[in-house]
Amino acid sequence: MLPSKHNIFSFLSFHSQVVMNNLNPAWKSFKVSVNSLCSGDEDRRLKCIVWDWDSNGKHDFIGEFSSTFKEMRGAMEGRQVGANPIHKMHSFLDYIMGGCQIQFTVAIDFTASNGDPRNSCSLHYIHPYQPNEYLKALVAVGEICQDYDR
Repeated sequence: MLPSKHNIFSFLSFHSQVVMNNLNPAWKSFKVSVNSLCSGDEDRRLKCIVWDWDSNGKHDFIGEFSSTFKEMRGAMEGRQVGANPIHKMHSFLDYIMGGCQIQFTVAIDFTASNGDPRNSCSLHYIHPYQPNEYLKALVAVGEICQDYDR
């Protein structure tokens, strides 16, 4: 994980204070009524989502977990809790850096509904001196993918 600028813990309409430059933040305690948290149902499953806050508004998802009010209260009282772990949403780059390979495959629909390749109005038009729109798109995508495909 890249160094975090800010971390924020959110649920319902509550947002924690921002914890700056910390990959292992400890948020200040806060109070929320049981009624607003889970409508008084202590066994209702709650989903907590953690974001890395960015001032540009493009917050990065760090992970999430679910628990119940009853489980969280038990944890505060020192009981063992089996809360679900935080799951990180991996990016395309994470997979590539982890060694994942891409198999680049292409299929082109040459049915008559796409137009006659001899007609200059068709996307399949075969120009003698320049590539058509399909070839331009294939080259643009292929040049990027080729570095990740053995």
